[in-house]
Amino acid sequence: MIRLPDSMPPRLLRTTEAAHFLGLSGRTLEKHRTMGTGPIYHKIGGRVVYTLADLTAWLEAGARRCSGPQGEIASRRAGENA
Repeated sequence: MIRLPDSMPPRLLRTTEAAHFLGLSGRTLEKHRTMGTGPIYHKIGGRVVYTLADLTAWLEAGARRCSGPQGEIASRRAGENA
């Protein structure tokens, strides 16, 4: 996981920067946002911004070993102990 120094304020990324960080197109990230399947975002005025912490958390939540439900990382399965 990416660790930011405590003294540094969180960096806010616009949609295009966040998409680049995730390896997605801006349009794909926008679709995830409108469908409710994307990372947490914030609105400042009319601008949509993301924190690095929210982006990395979203990436880690999607970690899988294979495509079926058995591929979920055991420690993240609801109701199961690792």
